[in-house]
Amino acid sequence: MAERLVIRGGTVIDPANRVDGVRDILVESAVIRGVGEAGEFDAVKGDDVELIEAKGCWVTPGFIDMHVHLREPGYEYRETIATGAEAAVAGGFTSVACMANTKPVNDNAAVTEYIVERARMARKANVFPVGALSMGLEGKQLAEIGEMRRAGIVAISDDGHPVDDSGLMRRALEYTRLFDLAVIVHEEDRGLAAGGVMNEGATCMRLGLKGIPAAAEETMIARDIALAELTRGKLHIAHLSTAASVELVRQAKRHGLAVTAEATPHHLFLTEQAVEGYNTNAKMNPPLRSERDVEALREGLRDGTIDAIATDHAPHHADEKEVEFDLANFGIIGLETALPLALRLVADAGIPRDTVFRALTTAPARVLGIDRGTLSVGAVADITVIDPSVEWRYRVTESKSKSRNSPFEGWEMKGRARHTIVSGRIVWSNANNAGH
Repeated sequence: MAERLVIRGGTVIDPANRVDGVRDILVESAVIRGVGEAGEFDAVKGDDVELIEAKGCWVTPGFIDMHVHLREPGYEYRETIATGAEAAVAGGFTSVACMANTKPVNDNAAVTEYIVERARMARKANVFPVGALSMGLEGKQLAEIGEMRRAGIVAISDDGHPVDDSGLMRRALEYTRLFDLAVIVHEEDRGLAAGGVMNEGATCMRLGLKGIPAAAEETMIARDIALAELTRGKLHIAHLSTAASVELVRQAKRHGLAVTAEATPHHLFLTEQAVEGYNTNAKMNPPLRSERDVEALREGLRDGTIDAIATDHAPHHADEKEVEFDLANFGIIGLETALPLALRLVADAGIPRDTVFRALTTAPARVLGIDRGTLSVGAVADITVIDPSVEWRYRVTESKSKSRNSPFEGWEMKGRARHTIVSGRIVWSNANNAGH
């Protein structure tokens, strides 16, 4: 591996430093040593120097996905840390935060340390574990948060399971203040959602499926915002899906609360209509909602109410999806489609490029408290080089993930990661096979 790397002639887009223009970047010993005008590092030569010609490309901080499921330990038939990290770098992500719903659950230091070590061995994306909020994800008593923090977790969450007990949620928000950790919440009133498999409305009635009302999400968000105000804890709301949810977060921010939120690419692009034909690859939780909800989510991203774009990458084996809709597992994969869909938000929805890249870099780094998401001199050299013009068709059979459960199969995409660089090392290169 070359000790030094020069990225030359690309348009550097670094929201953290408000940079958007042609620059050259010098990387040395895994650290960014310089960001300069075109030609500034031309004199840097030698056998230990690797050169990336980036003319026509965009150069950004390495993308951060703050919500993925890597399934290991326990569900390696769906995904492993190695295959998930490979899918991440293929999609331009240099860092991912993996949820705790493994087997055994990541509710103690031993499991956290296992995940950290497996990620180190994979040598692809950085993997930051998210610890469980409650022991066994059972919602009864707090997990070993301090122990897991020392082992490397960057947040806590029972994602996939709502925390029904308001007292437990209050204690989690209070206790995590000692460690400056965010509490990531899956908002779902199980009484309202019970047995539901898609959005409640005319489509589910026509298909004969039980619906999940928007209120199942919104009532829990309202509760947890009230608890965030009571405790002054850091609340991060995962995968917003409804217009009223966006408005609740908007009002919480206006009141100065430490409340942040994310939206997924699938909720920013797809509606409940994707379920037509009983398409199990359009079954996720929270479910796809209405066109009005999609527009509200986009507006929330545009005005800063929604901080991050996160994929909720949720691999499942074909046997768990190729069944009756009621029986199919919730969730889809998303690491390799997030970038072109994000670029489509810029091209088609008119959301500023800087806003979209902030949601993929600076914002998730801030929520998780990790030293990533910037191209500042002295920062770790996690960098994504994007070819914004390449056109290609997404095929799940070509995915680096072990699983194939995507609703975007066959979509025409524009824009792709050309190089993904982690700690100064090129871990993914698509320069010679960018489109097909």
